[in-house]
Amino acid sequence: MTTPLITIVTITYNAEKELPDTIKSVMEQTFHDYEHLIIDGASTDHTLEIARRNPEARIISERDKGLYDAMNKGLAYARGEYILFLNAGDTFRTPDILTLYAKEAEKGKDIIYADTMIVDDMGNDIGPRHYSAPEILTIDSFSKGMLICHQAFMVRKEIAPPYDLQYRFSADYDWTIKCIAETTPENCVNLQTVAINYLSNGMTDKNKFKSLRERFNVMSSHYGTGSAIKRHIALLLGRR
Repeated sequence: MTTPLITIVTITYNAEKELPDTIKSVMEQTFHDYEHLIIDGASTDHTLEIARRNPEARIISERDKGLYDAMNKGLAYARGEYILFLNAGDTFRTPDILTLYAKEAEKGKDIIYADTMIVDDMGNDIGPRHYSAPEILTIDSFSKGMLICHQAFMVRKEIAPPYDLQYRFSADYDWTIKCIAETTPENCVNLQTVAINYLSNGMTDKNKFKSLRERFNVMSSHYGTGSAIKRHIALLLGRR
């Protein structure tokens, strides 16, 4: 059993329409010291058949308790020194993106991050996220919200905690804050590029109100209720 530099984790459940683009994107990367770990929730469609198109992928298919339970399995099974979650339908922007992440990982950085482009199910650009990745990353950066898309956030596995399963829609926000708390700004690096195409039809997109309520709870737990109230009032008024 080798120890790759990077583990790419893809979570799937009946993702036969979304997964092909993700598989293709991973296989096209010019950097090869990685493993592709596909955590499937016992799909009943052709997801597993499609997953096997990457002969190097490790596939684990079994029932789970939801997205974040599956992501915890990804953390547990990952062999890499670093972990990056790229879910079904999401893709690397260009074939050299993993190389950019790897160059900073080889320097021993704890967190490597970038910006994200939102795309439709045909792969067409919709536009960048409302937030852009901060130049300098600190624990206070996320008091404003999820400034870095989860799929563009690569972290050293040894500082990554399990996802908190009390959250159904915003555990990634809580998890990212906890990762940042385990390091220092000088050990975080912004790649200064758009690294990931994010497919805009995910679970959070379909449950915006519940996600917003959970995000308020996460923000309150880390930054205080007063700060969370002010931030969400600003959002309702259309301010950043």
